Amino acid sequence: MAFSWAVLASCFGQSKASVVQNSTNKTPQQAYHEGAVLIDVRTPEEFALGHMSGSINIPLQIIDQNIAEIRIMKKPVVLVCRSGRRSAQAQSILLEQGLTE
Repeated sequence: MAFSWAVLASCFGQSKASVVQNSTNKTPQQAYHEGAVLIDVRTPEEFALGHMSGSINIPLQIIDQNIAEIRIMKKPVVLVCRSGRRSAQAQSILLEQGLTE
């Protein structure tokens, strides 16, 4: 099983996401419409203030507890946060757990 990783920083209140590191050169919305799972790694409080349509909230602090759930999805994953820092940390955690690009 292969995962396609895109690490993006969402710019809430704007029409696009700014790409921090993106192996597919797609916006989160494009990846989502093509079947990717959008995982927002911000806190539940931040998520409640606004998030991308279709995204699920798995905070960075507990992402390592959700590896099995993510693995079962068998879809490309797009990690989003406010600035790109937490999504990059989440990417490192998932790669360490064997979810590969």
